[in-house]
Amino acid sequence: MRVVFTKGPGTSYEIAVHRKVGAALAPRNGPGGHPYLPHDLLHLLVEVEANIPLGVFGQLAAGDNGLFWPADPTERTKAARRRKTKGTKVSDQAKADMARSEELVGMSLPVWEYRRGHARELPPSMSADAVPPLVGRIVDRFDDYADRWHALPVGESLTVTW
Repeated sequence: MRVVFTKGPGTSYEIAVHRKVGAALAPRNGPGGHPYLPHDLLHLLVEVEANIPLGVFGQLAAGDNGLFWPADPTERTKAARRRKTKGTKVSDQAKADMARSEELVGMSLPVWEYRRGHARELPPSMSADAVPPLVGRIVDRFDDYADRWHALPVGESLTVTW
């Protein structure tokens, strides 16, 4: 699966997912919020580095639509009907993986911001001397993408493979 992040003005971005399983998905706007690391990119990098199989992107790769809608209007109508009649059922493993992804993003971003000088200190619950090895690897992965994203002109894209 390929995930394409296209930079918009300010901290906005569009995200497109190209996958082998499931209906083709229409691109959507991301929540923005960070000039170096878009929110959805954080989750993708965390889920790849931590090998989280059913986080946001693992579920998309497996054919679920997640927060996206099918690009084909007929498929979109079918998906809307399914959501309306069946709701969204998420397995216990997927719930745990989504929670783990959120937890690791919440731990890793403050460490990255601190190390890069974007924050003066870590949250009180964290210590710069006691960063878990996994968080350290995730922060290194953030470094691999942060400057490239920040330097991109509006309208240009960054692609990450799942």
